[in-house]
Amino acid sequence: MPDARFLVVFDADSTLLRNEVIELIADEAGRGTEVAAATEAAMRGEVDFATSLRSRVRALEGVPLEAFARVRARVEPTPGAAELIAEIHARGGRAAVVSGGFHEILDDVAPPLGVDVWRANRLSVDAGRLTGLVEGDIVDAAAKATALREWAADAGVPLARTIAIGDGANDLQMMAAAGLGIAFNAKPAVRARADLVVGPVDLREIIAVLP
Repeated sequence: MPDARFLVVFDADSTLLRNEVIELIADEAGRGTEVAAATEAAMRGEVDFATSLRSRVRALEGVPLEAFARVRARVEPTPGAAELIAEIHARGGRAAVVSGGFHEILDDVAPPLGVDVWRANRLSVDAGRLTGLVEGDIVDAAAKATALREWAADAGVPLARTIAIGDGANDLQMMAAAGLGIAFNAKPAVRARADLVVGPVDLREIIAVLP
């Protein structure tokens, strides 16, 4: 793949997607409200993300794989997502997603939106049901920043020509590593530390700042 002019890295849940996917999966286990409260605390930065994720994934134990079809049907891209990514490509850029969520959903959702590369967590499965564990290393704040740097290098893009877009505390490290860190639909702590804050929940608002 030829080098890109610039790189845009999105968070997934509540940024590129309107939903918090782990909450949709938790609904299948009857524990949506409990997991939603824990997710909110993690996004505000009140608890360590990796510790919180492991705890929330334990609540998913026993969910059958066939439930993922129902979850995928409920996932909604944020308004303007496809249009923004199309404009990134039209200007010679590359679009990437790094998520504390799950490949099981992102692998389905990312390609139709035109995302070039993505990285997320994987859920452990045994006998067709979730075990309540995460496979491998967790995609946390540090891993998100690492992904941005790796993808920029792969695309031949200097960090000064990277944009990171996120909403939660676990996006702050990648936003700091990027040339431009955008708080989108974001928690107060994230808005306070971002280079730019986008209020309307419409990703087309970001087209104006693309290189």
